[in-house]
Amino acid sequence: MSKKEELGKGIRALLEGLDTEVTEKELGSPQAGGSVSNIPLGQIEVNPFQPRADFDEQRLKELAKSVEVHGIIQPITVRRLRDNRFQLIAGERRLRAARIAGLSEVPAYVRTANDQEMLEIALIENIQREDLNALEIAVNYKRLIDECGVTQEQLGERVGKERSTVTNYLRLLKLPPEIQKGLQTSRIEMGHARALISVSNVLDQLDIYHMTVQKDLSVRAVEELVRRLTEPRPKTQPKERRLKTAYQVVQDDLSSYLSTRVKLIPKKNGKGEIIVYFDSEDDLNRLLDLIEKP
Repeated sequence: MSKKEELGKGIRALLEGLDTEVTEKELGSPQAGGSVSNIPLGQIEVNPFQPRADFDEQRLKELAKSVEVHGIIQPITVRRLRDNRFQLIAGERRLRAARIAGLSEVPAYVRTANDQEMLEIALIENIQREDLNALEIAVNYKRLIDECGVTQEQLGERVGKERSTVTNYLRLLKLPPEIQKGLQTSRIEMGHARALISVSNVLDQLDIYHMTVQKDLSVRAVEELVRRLTEPRPKTQPKERRLKTAYQVVQDDLSSYLSTRVKLIPKKNGKGEIIVYFDSEDDLNRLLDLIEKP
């Protein structure tokens, strides 16, 4: 048995009964298996591998009010450190809410886990959150692959998804930054993004994205736009003059970085022009900020 397989089995054992993050109104029953200990808050350190950076303050306050009334119904999960100290594995929202509510101790499952297992558990638990958007899921998948050394197939098994589903999420990370941000802020949905992925040209991706946002296009409408763009053109149409590969790469990289249309016009003797398009004065100021960035 390989070390990776052994690690996988060990993590699956650690994940058995691992509590998922509950919402403010969700009061689950204690997990089966394993003992629960009441641990003073002062002895619990935060998880350095916590992949979740943003916590909604209003929802935390609502959860804290529930904790004041009911206590922590779903125990957090920790690992034991030296000198009677503990480190959080899962349940940071509950831990924060307990502190806001003024509790002195919280119920916790004490597990055994090394740093590698801690990272994987934290990432998998984060993926299981119901409020994650598609881009956040993609980022967590990428971290599991890069930092935990798992394949896409192994990742699919651990998160209960088909390999093709994992692949579709990972492909989102190849979209231009502006489109990724639009997906993250819910300006577009996963279906829109999946349609845009099949467009090979960055400029065309951005054009369709802007049209989607401005006209509030449905996923089906975007899929139709992409189909028309990518279907073979009649042979009678003259072929569009294409840039050399090196110039095309530069043009695409600039368009992706600036999130706007950029035209590279090479001329003789190595000279040329770069044309950067903008839609408004605000867009121009945004571009100037990017260009002037140290």
